[in-house]
Amino acid sequence: MLQEVKDLQNRAISELFKKAHYQKKLTFRAPTGSGKTRMMADFMNRILAEQHDVIFLVSTLSKGDLAQQNYDTFLSCAQSDVFPELKPYLINTEISGEEELFIPIDYNVYVLPRDLFKNGGVLTRGPLDHFLRTMTNGDFCAGLGKRIYLIKDECHQATNNLDEISDRFFERTFNFSATPNLKRGQKPDVQISDEEAEAAKLIKKVHFIDDDKATVEDAIDKFLEIKRQYNNLLGVHPCLIIQISNKDKADEEWSKKIKPALDKHQALKWMVIVNTYKTTGAEDKKKELLCDTNDVVKKKLPVARWKDYAKGNSSTIDVIVFKMVITEGWDIPRACMLYQVRDTQSKQLDEQVIGRVRRNPRLLDYETLPKEAQELASTAWIWGIKPRENNVKPVSLWQMEDVNLQEQIRVKTTKLVGLTEKKDFDINSFIDKQRAPTTYKDIFTLYKKMILGENALQKLSYDYANGNCLRWWLFMQHYDKIKHEYDSYICDYNKSMVEGDETSFPANSIFWDSDIHENIEDWVWCCEEPNDISFAFDSEAEKEWASCLSKVAMKNAAEVEQLDGEERYMWGKNYPYNSEIQYEYYSHGIHKSFPDFIMKDAQGRIHIFEVKSVNGKGKAGFSPEEYEIKVNVLKKCYMSASKRLLNHIFYIPIKDGDNWQIIRYIEGKEVIMTMLQFKKSFKDESKKK
Repeated sequence: MLQEVKDLQNRAISELFKKAHYQKKLTFRAPTGSGKTRMMADFMNRILAEQHDVIFLVSTLSKGDLAQQNYDTFLSCAQSDVFPELKPYLINTEISGEEELFIPIDYNVYVLPRDLFKNGGVLTRGPLDHFLRTMTNGDFCAGLGKRIYLIKDECHQATNNLDEISDRFFERTFNFSATPNLKRGQKPDVQISDEEAEAAKLIKKVHFIDDDKATVEDAIDKFLEIKRQYNNLLGVHPCLIIQISNKDKADEEWSKKIKPALDKHQALKWMVIVNTYKTTGAEDKKKELLCDTNDVVKKKLPVARWKDYAKGNSSTIDVIVFKMVITEGWDIPRACMLYQVRDTQSKQLDEQVIGRVRRNPRLLDYETLPKEAQELASTAWIWGIKPRENNVKPVSLWQMEDVNLQEQIRVKTTKLVGLTEKKDFDINSFIDKQRAPTTYKDIFTLYKKMILGENALQKLSYDYANGNCLRWWLFMQHYDKIKHEYDSYICDYNKSMVEGDETSFPANSIFWDSDIHENIEDWVWCCEEPNDISFAFDSEAEKEWASCLSKVAMKNAAEVEQLDGEERYMWGKNYPYNSEIQYEYYSHGIHKSFPDFIMKDAQGRIHIFEVKSVNGKGKAGFSPEEYEIKVNVLKKCYMSASKRLLNHIFYIPIKDGDNWQIIRYIEGKEVIMTMLQFKKSFKDESKKK
């Protein structure tokens, strides 16, 4: 393996290992194909060599056999003494109907397929909770005293059930993904960039065929050309991956476009894989009929084993057609081409799928290859959605001599405090005042209720019990009344909302590039390229509001100062990356709202804007009912925040058709305005001052 690859991976893991000593949550980002699983094993091995009381729970996707793949990698690393501290165990639920699931306690790396711990699953009925309590100090009796570190592989995928028990059991959480989700707060603390991985030949560079008229036949012709080169120069049988739609159009795409094109080349071996499953019943057998191949494997192996057969360097399968089963966790280094038929909407999915063809098929002996072979092994060809050249664009606050914008723009925040922080609330007195219940619930029913309840109430129950089973049982007998008291308190922002930290825009941030752009020259941000004034927005409504706010700022915002004849004003987008400008609200748990825009006016007041639109579904795909609930929750939050932060004015501009309805909150009072009234309000407020 190239030393550049070793150095790059070692640098990243050394940095992650160092930060793990003082940060409880870390996100590691590395492109697909860069050896993320092996780096994960290296990271765990370093921790385990130093801290013998630690065990790891590695949450992985269930689809794509990723859990088994990770386990096999960990086991191989341990058995070969590459990372000898690892003692991996794969958690599974393959037990008979009368057996009780048991997780052994003499390992230190436990691989958990995420979907095994979903609602209604075997693990949610007690076994995992029992295991975690046994490995730690337990709730009411002595456990083994282990500290559990959680690793979320492919962390951009939700792990709600694990998140709910995180505070109880996991001392540290480490996120791993090629596409971390910034909206879930997964800001990379350590990362390997695509450019670094390409330069080290860790992954292939991508040659995009930018031709809307390119057909499947064009891709096959190119593949036949590359196939000869692969066989002669690399000794590897290459593969073309064709991605089709995930819904009704898939059958038509296969029968009318792809199958006829493949039939013209009888020598090509192809395989259609439309799902991942184990054949357990009639419905799964029906799905099995949708998979097909013209290879002899059709008669020799069950469909569930086709993917393993297809991924090896010596496999004879030339073309693999799939829907969504090769998005994460399926290693096929010999794949060098991707043709996308499906009209994908998810940028994350695109990046994950593109990653399938970026693995270097000769990584271990790359330096021994002749130059022509090295060029071939480090190139991938893709027909489909082309990400922008700079998918993630860095931005910086304008930095000027004697002008520090972070001191000039100071924004106050709010946070919610729990019931235990209420000055006049004492849980002991509250329970003492309750009447004894007419009937008592059994401990199993109570425990299930607690697990399904709020994390804050779980913690309160343990704090009250202080290791005493009877006290916990007493707490849970009055759980419903305690929950009512908690809900009444946390939802009453007059009591639970307090002023948070004062902060500002971060000195540096990023935005994800999109198809929605606006040229802006007069705000606080500048792009990395000096002459680049194009900024991306999440929606057309947000872009339109930015254009409107720019005109308002010219007349009403505090001016920074002139730069080379340019005027700049104290307003800008609140990019979530690195931002601490946030406001907590309650909706089935405490959440954070990151407003879209911040502006400081000439009188020194802070104006905060959260842009919404009712013109169709939003980017997050909320239903109209969900969207209405979200807006109403935000209204309540901003109403209360405006009471506490008297120098801050909050707005929710809502685009409805061609018109704007602007809801303003100032000193706890709500006003609904038109765009004209909004612009006029600055003059009216100035006169009052």
